[in-house]
Amino acid sequence: MKRWQSRISPFLTAVLLLAAWHAAVVWTHTRIFPGPVQVLAGLKDLAGRDLLAGYVRDSLLRVSAGYLAAVALGLPLGLMLGGSPTAAAALNPPIQIMRPISPLAWIPLAIIWFGVGSGAAVFLIFLASVFPIIVATIDAVRSIPPVFRNAGQNFGLPSAMLLRKVIFPAALPQILVGLRIALGIAWLVVVAAEMIAVDSGLGYLIIDSRNAGQRYDLVVAGMLLIGIVGVILDSIMRRIETLKSVRWGFCND
Repeated sequence: MKRWQSRISPFLTAVLLLAAWHAAVVWTHTRIFPGPVQVLAGLKDLAGRDLLAGYVRDSLLRVSAGYLAAVALGLPLGLMLGGSPTAAAALNPPIQIMRPISPLAWIPLAIIWFGVGSGAAVFLIFLASVFPIIVATIDAVRSIPPVFRNAGQNFGLPSAMLLRKVIFPAALPQILVGLRIALGIAWLVVVAAEMIAVDSGLGYLIIDSRNAGQRYDLVVAGMLLIGIVGVILDSIMRRIETLKSVRWGFCND
């Protein structure tokens, strides 16, 4: 596919979807579900009241705090467990028990521990992100061809340098896939957490618009913003994955 085709195809798809949406609203004569024009008017209303940027900013800040905390813990822990079968055998059972628990199940405890506010939302995002990062990092380290590790050991690299110069760079392509998945999960969880535990952000916008006057134009506007920001975050992670500096390992194309 040519470059101009790859760029114009998503635009045409979006136009067709908007046209179908508008036609469906007109055809059904619904007075509840808004059309694209009403949603655009709702977005302009939020922007005019200086609320739109604040809602997006608050959600991004919460995701950043929880996600970065998960990376700070999950990445080194995954590297350690991936390289140490003894440590993995000891810590794998509690990790596997806690990993399937939905982060939303922690909402009551998060509110007790952190109160109704950003702390609870950040905690939930952290829980949602940390286990995918740990598991992806462990699998990435274990998937490294033994020849890489053996070569480093033959050159007399100490353990710390072997980890920094060989193991981590070789595992990085797969680790980035896990980081990307974890970021998507974090963005999903922040929306749910904001519907319950905070009074700002895109999740709060959706639930507050539903409860305060049934502003479904703002509900749909919040949903679209969540999708747009999610696409932007995923695109950033995809771009990082394509950098040559992180693709020297065994996942080269």
